[in-house]
Amino acid sequence: MESDEPAVGGLPRAERELAPSRRPERTEGAAKEGEQPAAKTGRSSRPQKRVNRISRKLGLDPGALVHVGLEKTHTVKVTVIDYDAHGHFETWEPNDLEEVVPLRTSNTVSWINVDGIHEVKVVERLGQLFGIHPLILEDILHAGQRPKIEDLGDHNYIVLKMLEAVEGDRQLDWEQLSMIVGPNFLITFQEREGDIFDPVRQRIRQDKGRIRKAGPDYLAYALIDLVVDHYFVVLEQIGDKIEELEDELIDRPSQNVLTKVNHLKRATLTMRRSVWPLREVISSMQRGESELIHPETIPYLKDVYDHTIQIVDTVETFRDMLAGMIEIYMSSLSNRMNEVMKVLTMIATVFIPLTFVVGVYGMNFDHMPELHWRIGYPLTWLVMLLVSYGMVYYFRKKGWFQRR
Repeated sequence: MESDEPAVGGLPRAERELAPSRRPERTEGAAKEGEQPAAKTGRSSRPQKRVNRISRKLGLDPGALVHVGLEKTHTVKVTVIDYDAHGHFETWEPNDLEEVVPLRTSNTVSWINVDGIHEVKVVERLGQLFGIHPLILEDILHAGQRPKIEDLGDHNYIVLKMLEAVEGDRQLDWEQLSMIVGPNFLITFQEREGDIFDPVRQRIRQDKGRIRKAGPDYLAYALIDLVVDHYFVVLEQIGDKIEELEDELIDRPSQNVLTKVNHLKRATLTMRRSVWPLREVISSMQRGESELIHPETIPYLKDVYDHTIQIVDTVETFRDMLAGMIEIYMSSLSNRMNEVMKVLTMIATVFIPLTFVVGVYGMNFDHMPELHWRIGYPLTWLVMLLVSYGMVYYFRKKGWFQRR
């Protein structure tokens, strides 16, 4: 009879028992001089497709676990980093989730990272091992949650969004990051492999700063701080695109420019939805209402809170600029239409007296002396040319030929 235990690292339990252990040798102590950490697989520049299965949850019990988010493109990967302030450091990829159970009661700080939430059994089993409520597991599996924090007593649940600038219509790609902050552990759930947390891993490995001397609350702060700092990178890229569009809008206003402006407007809206509630999350953390947030971490959280305020202000500024660019585009279209109408109006105005002259001498009356003049035809042309020239000269004196 086959076991229902979830597979980790792509091997079912039966195969792991027969196959040699693929668990790398643990690294004790600080990294050797010159040693580089294993490179983490980078993300594809092309955004992955999101699978909307919200309809599958209709009618299910509260806490029913159904994945809603990025489609499955890789196997779930679990990595563990375990450390303390006395030189202990080890990292590995467990072949069996039971290997992480001792970390729940150890005297060290453990960071358990899960890349991929599409395998429900893996998330469910990890939740059982660490006593995570089924409703929290349901939120973890349902990507697209509003950034929030929930104090559950023995652990805190934090959810936020990681943003990345991409090319194409979407401009922004987002990924949900869920955190479970416990007394001596931090569990992070990401939708896919590859992230921006390598600098934090490097600091832990090389024992830089106070991260090895602090608890999981400071580790959670370090990850949140890195996510917020990456928002500034995204804002810089959006700002550069806005400047390019401003120049293009003035020189060559076109429908393509308006399309790009609308894409950037949606991107800033996505950023606002990600940062605005995150400000409330950090504000709640810095108030120190949870026993898991130590007083030593609160000043650092205040610094992150200031960064979120700055990001919100920048996003609002960008939104106003993009709204102004749309108004400029509409004004430029109106001005171009006015220029066309002005030209057509001047042409029609010039031809009004000419049409009058032609209409008068086009009437079929017998007693019209001018019809029998030898110079009648060239004289009529001369009059019409003089009238046309006079009207054009008048328009020029009025400045109607000048572009504004």
